[in-house]
Parts: sequence; C-alpha cells; structure tokens
Amino acid sequence: MKNKARDIDILCVGEVLIDFIGHQTGVLINNAKDYHRYLGGSPTNVAMNSAKLGLKSVMVATVGKDGFGEYIFERLIEIGVNTDHITEIEAKPTSVIFVSRTDGTPDFIPYREADSHITEAQISKDLLLKTNIFHTTCFALSKNPAQSTILKKAEEAFKLGCKLSIDVNYAKKLWRSQEEAVQIIKDYCKFNPLVKISEDDMLRLFEKNLPHEEIFNFFHSEGVETVCLTLGSNGVKVSEKGKKIIQLPAIKIDAVQDATGAGDAFWSGFLFAYIKEKPIEKCLEVALQMAAIKLQNVGRLPDNINILSELL
Repeated sequence: MKNKARDIDILCVGEVLIDFIGHQTGVLINNAKDYHRYLGGSPTNVAMNSAKLGLKSVMVATVGKDGFGEYIFERLIEIGVNTDHITEIEAKPTSVIFVSRTDGTPDFIPYREADSHITEAQISKDLLLKTNIFHTTCFALSKNPAQSTILKKAEEAFKLGCKLSIDVNYAKKLWRSQEEAVQIIKDYCKFNPLVKISEDDMLRLFEKNLPHEEIFNFFHSEGVETVCLTLGSNGVKVSEKGKKIIQLPAIKIDAVQDATGAGDAFWSGFLFAYIKEKPIEKCLEVALQMAAIKLQNVGRLPDNINILSELL
C-alpha cells in the first residue's frame, strides 16, 4: 500500500524497445507487407500507462545512442515518464521487435541489443527508498546483466519496504532454457511480488495445460500472496493465499483492433488501483476496463483519452 514518504508511485525496470507492429490484422510476420513503429516493451508500457493515469512513474532501462534511443526519450518525456535512470550506450543499438497484429497472443521476432544492459548503478538505494512499487518482467529477467541486476535490486527493494511486482510474460525464444526461467522466476517470487500471468504464459512456461489451481499453488508455494491470472476473453481470476478465488468476466468488445499491450494495460490498471488502496475486486475492475480500452486501439493507449474519468 502507498507510503506517503515515497513519492515515486512505480519504478519500472526492464526493456524499452521499438515495436514494429504489422499493419495487416491476423497476418503472420512472414506475410506482413508493412509495419508501423511504436514505443514498446512491457515495463515501458506500464510506465507510460501509469503516467497517463496521473501516477509518478520512473523508468530504468538502457537504449542505444541512436535515432531510436532519441525517439524513446522524446516519447517518454512527452508522456510524463521520468527518464533520469535510462542509460544510453554506444556499443549496442536500441533493441527492436517485429510483432504480428492480432486479436490473440502475437508472434514476434526480437532483435535484442541494448535493452539487457541494465546495471546496478542505475538503481540507487535512494531511488528505492522513494519507490512504492518495483515492477519488472520475465522478458527483462531473461538476459544478463539485467537479470542479475534486477534480482539483486529486487531483494534490496524488498528489504527497504517496496512492494514488488512482476509480469511473468515468459517466451521460450528469449531464454537459454525453460529450467533457467523457472528458477529465476522462483528467485524473484521469494520477495512476495504481485504476480501477473496469462494462460498463454503458463502454457509456454510449463509446456502443458495445468489446472488453474495448480498454477496458483506453484506461485503461492514460492512465497507469493497475490496471483492474477488473465484468461483473455474469459476475463480474470485472482488467487490470494488462503482466500477464495475471485473471478470476473472480460468487458465485451465489438471488434478487437490489437491485442499487443493488452496485458500491460490490464496490469497498469491493477497497480493504479492498488496504489490508490482499493480492494482487490476494484483493482480487477479497473484492470479489465484498461484492457478493454487497449484492445480497441492499435499500438499504445491513446494519449488524449481521459482514462481517469473512465475508471474511477
């Protein structure tokens, strides 16, 4: 819950990328004729969405000293995200991902360069002392030096009283092995983060369809109290350790324009309501409304939408 002495609502640590999203809907990458450029990366989306919701959000990331890096700084500053802890490096270009445009989980090809070069110097003790929520992703944890930096700083953040958060957006192609991914996720879960997972993530991580109860038990047994499982068009389930599972339906949408970033929009809404000290069911309602807005917009959430009035 929000500590008034901490003036940073959310510290997002991880990948900032350029997403090239296919212009044609429902077309795989090998058949996409053209792409539109968007600012992307799961923690970046959460940082931007949070800023649009009026929260103070800070991004910790690394970009190349190039045109894409400049574009990233411009966009984040324009939206109101603090960029003081984003590092530019000369040795590697800004990371780029090509993504298919779809109403389901998109296909993607990552060209990872600068994004994983996050160092401990970017996350000071003073920064953590000012932070309410320390958020990262499975993507960010998949490659060193970011992996070791994030795990070390997550432990420090936890000991300093931050609430941790993670989107377990596991993708096999980003990791050396599934075993390593499971171990790193377990290592992060020791700090009792708020956990956001999807059915697709869990199918990829465990390589089989597990009953929801088993998925929840896996995280609870690693020290996690609150696990949020998104079910696409079937809505969401949340399991709080020792409490009854809550399930809410998705908001009906006439036509899905683009599912890329819908999970990030969902989690941004959840964390926004959590920071505002709303009960868990209200957090889910806000999260579902944010996801519905995103599904109706290609790329990011629209800049000009008064999201606050839509939600609370």
